Amino acid sequence: MKNQLELVSRSYDKAIDLGRRGIDLYKELPEFITNHPNFSLFQNMQTDESCSDSGRQEVLDYLSPTKNMNFVDLGCCLNLMFQGYDQWPSLYYGVDISSKTIELLHEFAARNKLVIGSLYCGSMHDTPYETDFFDIGACIGSLEYFEKDFVEEAIMEAHRIMKPKGRFVLDIPHLGSPECEIAMMIEEYLGRTDQFNLSSLEFENILMGYFEIEKKEKVGPMIQYFLKCNKA
Repeated sequence: MKNQLELVSRSYDKAIDLGRRGIDLYKELPEFITNHPNFSLFQNMQTDESCSDSGRQEVLDYLSPTKNMNFVDLGCCLNLMFQGYDQWPSLYYGVDISSKTIELLHEFAARNKLVIGSLYCGSMHDTPYETDFFDIGACIGSLEYFEKDFVEEAIMEAHRIMKPKGRFVLDIPHLGSPECEIAMMIEEYLGRTDQFNLSSLEFENILMGYFEIEKKEKVGPMIQYFLKCNKA
């Protein structure tokens, strides 16, 4: 698990460094990927706003952020910058394993004079937050990098820090779908191989001990879950 966390961190650090120089790795893919018969599916996902997992209107509608809410974004990437989270009235807390990502988000928040909760560089399975602290949360585009044991630890940590009946959105790969196949090929090329090894049924059996599934939807290569935190 430690090695995989380091690989994911280095991959996203590299992407941030290149992005600062105007280089988008998704536009510099090799021919064995761009010539793949499923590559057109990836191109369609890039232009289809409904496939922007973190920025979907459905996520905003379900979480329904208000001014008095704490919102945690696990594996946050650059959602605060590019997915409209800076416009949400809730107080934003971002967690990401990439130090370069957190550094860039600090710069963005300072430049735009955003009032946020915190930006924490670390793993989503071990956060510094108090139990029952968050009203709403998300973990989108992150669990696919990890195997069952880590996934379960991340679910347990999300459950710990969420308030009873708190709303949470997360996603997992739709294994076997052509969209997922090409997405996984690209992620492997970028140095962050997907290691997710659970069927949707196996994953849902893990969820049952911590969250109630209110609905789920297929979004591009992923399955997105809309959850309510179960606590006594």
